[in-house]
Amino acid sequence: MVELRLGPAPILANDTEFFWESARERRLVAQRCGSCAQLRHPPRPMCPNCNSLDIEIAELSGHGVVYSFSFVHYPQSPAFEYPVFAALVDLEEGVRLVTNLVDVDRAAVRFGMPVEVVWAPAHDGYHVPLFRPSGGRS
Repeated sequence: MVELRLGPAPILANDTEFFWESARERRLVAQRCGSCAQLRHPPRPMCPNCNSLDIEIAELSGHGVVYSFSFVHYPQSPAFEYPVFAALVDLEEGVRLVTNLVDVDRAAVRFGMPVEVVWAPAHDGYHVPLFRPSGGRS
């Protein structure tokens, strides 16, 4: 298992604060429309399906599959180690997250690979959801 170094604290905004406060407690959540019940991520003030402003918060399982991935080399920030293993993960509940893959051999990654959430520490007591192959290292 890769040791996760302390990352930068997330930037909070009115629409994302609930996500990061939940992540601080290592809970993965998304917005759900209070009118039509559609889940959505990234967070936004209005439902793209029915235009409702009624927002609920839904707990997510933290399980999904790799939709796409890439090794990011540039531009670089001193806050991260490179290359960054970026991924799009489709969660069981039907929302997609931009994230990073950890604890995986690059050659073993494939589209549709089952993954699970793991939490990386960040400054100010926050945590960031990352994903690894389900059941541990691949």
